[in-house]
Amino acid sequence: MTTETALARFAIDIAAAKTGDEAFATLQRLTEATVGVKLFTVMTVDMEAGLARRAYTSDPKSYPATGTKPIHRDAWFDIVHIERRPFVANTIEDIAKVFPDYKLIDSLGCQSVVNLPVILGGELVATVNMLHETDHYTPERVAAIVRDLTIPAQLAVLIANS
Repeated sequence: MTTETALARFAIDIAAAKTGDEAFATLQRLTEATVGVKLFTVMTVDMEAGLARRAYTSDPKSYPATGTKPIHRDAWFDIVHIERRPFVANTIEDIAKVFPDYKLIDSLGCQSVVNLPVILGGELVATVNMLHETDHYTPERVAAIVRDLTIPAQLAVLIANS
């Protein structure tokens, strides 16, 4: 499927989405069709409370969409929250530097990650998290994520928050 076809399918499906889960599932299908993903999650961010919440997951057994976790100010935070650019790690060793659950991530066959910040109203409101095998997220794929998934991610979050 071409990116144009995948985006056209997304436009049809997102127009019918009535819930956050439907909107995020539509975004997941677009991600699968355009850049590939083994594990897909969306985390919402409440900076005032200092909390993140998993709002959607493609693997509810390993990564349930429940509860909250504190936001840690570290190198990942600086890239995603301050600089507002995607965090990219293409080895499990690089993932281990910022994610304490790296062993679970690795056990799922995922050794690379991209965390795409979702900005609305000038504020970071969520991250779209894509995981795949080692070295999957090449510079070309990361450029495609930014180019082709930023606006769909914003739309999905808007639907989820409506």
